[in-house]
Amino acid sequence: MKVSCLQENLARGLGIVGRAVAARSTLPITANVLIATDQSRLKLAATNLEIAVTCWIGTKVEEEGTITVPARLLTEFVNSLPAEKINISLTPRSRTLSLQCARFEAHISGMDAEDFPPIPSVDDGLITKLEADVLRTAIDSVVFAAATEDSRPVLTGVYTEMKGKDLTLAAADGFRLAVYKAALPSAVPDEVAVIIPARTLAEVNRLLSGEEKEVTLAINPAKSQILFRFKDVELVSQLIQGTFPNYSQLIPQSYDTRAVMDVAEFSRATKAASIFARDGSGIVRIQVTTAEGGGKASISARAEEVGDDLGEIDAEVEGEDAKIAFNSKYLTDVLAILDKGKV
Repeated sequence: MKVSCLQENLARGLGIVGRAVAARSTLPITANVLIATDQSRLKLAATNLEIAVTCWIGTKVEEEGTITVPARLLTEFVNSLPAEKINISLTPRSRTLSLQCARFEAHISGMDAEDFPPIPSVDDGLITKLEADVLRTAIDSVVFAAATEDSRPVLTGVYTEMKGKDLTLAAADGFRLAVYKAALPSAVPDEVAVIIPARTLAEVNRLLSGEEKEVTLAINPAKSQILFRFKDVELVSQLIQGTFPNYSQLIPQSYDTRAVMDVAEFSRATKAASIFARDGSGIVRIQVTTAEGGGKASISARAEEVGDDLGEIDAEVEGEDAKIAFNSKYLTDVLAILDKGKV
């Protein structure tokens, strides 16, 4: 192998695939990053056996080759280099990668690429495209509600259903439920429902930060793997097997009291109350009252031996006066992702 590329491009690529490097694993090579020439580009890949990320960067290739080297060591060294050209070489039948940039030079011992776990490819099954902005909003709207504990594995994922041109994402952790509906650019030929790990969607969201175009999504026929394809990056993940709860039964269809408030005002009052709530039981109380010409909502919290807080905002109230209490974190989480307007 003999290639050259810009330091900033290599650092960016290593930063992208580094999220998939195994932190602790019984398979030592999963702590490595795969480096391989691929036509006129350099391919970087990493996997923790649950997700795999592959990134391609522009490179001048003089000789083909492939090797795996410790990801953390390589990333930290490349990040410390000046923003100049890096020359990378690998002697035939050698396991030592040499890097030279300006007046810096390093030699890193690696392992054979043949021992690296194969990166899955999803070339058949359901394949569709999503607008980057739509996918970003959908993930933001539900991923916070997924469970973080593995006691019920299906709840650590996001239920994803595609039917015609309808896309539905749902997440629940046993205490709260988030559902988001969006439109697909084109109808899918067959209805499909899978559970995508929330950690996978969090990584997809990070990759979406610089993406403006469509993202290709592919699910294999066995519904065991999903692929997200970006401009120069591919992410493949295992899917969670199991049955997601019937969340539609949990959504109330009627009400005794309805209050419509400004999102920004409600969020500000909730954040103020949550300061006191964290020193108490973590509870924020809301009291909704009717009045001539409208109504109001009082948001309060109390912490014994510390103090209390009360904020009032205008509200359009229908029905009876009501009181309700929420976990302050759950309430601020959902207000943070709502569109600015009315809630």
